[in-house]
Amino acid sequence: MSRLLRSPVLRSNAFWIGALAVVLALVLLGHRGIWDPDEGRYTNVALHMLDSGDWIDPHRSTEVGHWTKPPMAYWAIAATVGVFGHNAWAARLPAALAYLLCVWLSGRIARRVAPGSETQASLVFATMLFTVGASQLITTDYVLTACETLAMWCFVEARFGPEGLARRWLIGMWAGFALAFLTKGPPGLLPLLAVVAFELMTRGTRRASAFHWTGLLVFVAIALPWYLVVVQRNPGLLQYFLGSEVVGRVASNEFGRHGEWYGWATIYGPTLLLGTLPWTFAILRWARALPASVRGWRTREGRAADAGGLLLALWLFLPLLVFCASRSRLPLYVLPLAVPLAVLAARQRAREGRGLPRWPLFAVFAVLVLAAEFAAAHWSTHKDASAWAREIHARVPGPISQVDIVQDMARYGLHLTLGVEVEKVSIEPEPGARFNPEYDESIADEIGKDFDGNALWLTKQERWEATRAKLASLGVVAVPQGTPYQGRVLFRVRLAGR
Repeated sequence: MSRLLRSPVLRSNAFWIGALAVVLALVLLGHRGIWDPDEGRYTNVALHMLDSGDWIDPHRSTEVGHWTKPPMAYWAIAATVGVFGHNAWAARLPAALAYLLCVWLSGRIARRVAPGSETQASLVFATMLFTVGASQLITTDYVLTACETLAMWCFVEARFGPEGLARRWLIGMWAGFALAFLTKGPPGLLPLLAVVAFELMTRGTRRASAFHWTGLLVFVAIALPWYLVVVQRNPGLLQYFLGSEVVGRVASNEFGRHGEWYGWATIYGPTLLLGTLPWTFAILRWARALPASVRGWRTREGRAADAGGLLLALWLFLPLLVFCASRSRLPLYVLPLAVPLAVLAARQRAREGRGLPRWPLFAVFAVLVLAAEFAAAHWSTHKDASAWAREIHARVPGPISQVDIVQDMARYGLHLTLGVEVEKVSIEPEPGARFNPEYDESIADEIGKDFDGNALWLTKQERWEATRAKLASLGVVAVPQGTPYQGRVLFRVRLAGR
């Protein structure tokens, strides 16, 4: 045992940083139930892939497709659930693994652009409140962050590593961007702005061209086949992608995501200031010295001397400028910027001669983070699909074949916790968009299908009378199941006269 404890591996800071990251990512990963709407929605689409065997066309229900995101994150969730079972731990595993990959990549990137700070860079990324917290959420943004960071690591190796391997690394860069494009479409290519700007600003010191046809061919071969197949299968889908999912999100407040002129400050300001704790002050010290760095970058010699700092600044600010200009703004959109922020913070601390903080501080940090995760798991919220499943089982006897939700938030997390399909229906037929309509169908459409007395229905108490009257007009009786829960009536239906 004493020989094991004296092992160089166990005595290295890198090992303990990795161990800390694994504990933060995995220990309580499945302790909290699925929270609707976002976690439930992503998990629901992945489960439909597993249930149907259709891994090409994402679906939120049997009848309705789900086209707000490309499939990469759904594929990842479906794969881990298929391997590790239908549980919250498996559904969150892709985000946690993406976090761990970014911890490692932060160090690899720092090794090239800020030598001597690689261990600190991994530690900074591993312990930012924003990066740790996001690793516990089912979302596309961490998968996107991992793919973008992989691409940028390859670019860094091509530009700052051995010259003879540059072309191979650039092929890897385009493969990473292809995976990012399959995760979130055009936003996945935002770091390319930094690549292009860096190439232009360091012209004359370049090696192999970043835009060589081989890399572009790899991008096309990986990124485009899925898009070509689904556009051919679903006429009008290309116009929807370009119109609603690209132009609509950038140029309008169609989705109600803080599109006011000041929305960027209210969303991204707190995210970047508070989310980077406990390293915010190192980043602020870097920002204070930034004007001097910019003056140095005005000359070719200055840019060559501080090429690493220039690339990191471009990687941070150019995508951030796009995020601020876009009228669809959410905190997780800037998660991919956590990697350059981590490397910049580590670089600043290394320049100041600051070493790694004392390990007892990070033991306390880990305990506090795990305590927060534990508290979140026991926080009473109507969004918790596990709590809904428990209350449903307590109120509803017999098998449940499907859950129909009448004009309320779709609780897609019940697909995982109850193992049944979830549909959102309207009381009266409503015109809906061809792609991603608000409702799957109307009550009349749902009742008109093969009648299923084992389905469970739920609606808000204030809509109960309207819902019951509509069902009665269709010759169906609504039978409440137990007492209301979270202001919702749970009921089954049976044909009148039975």
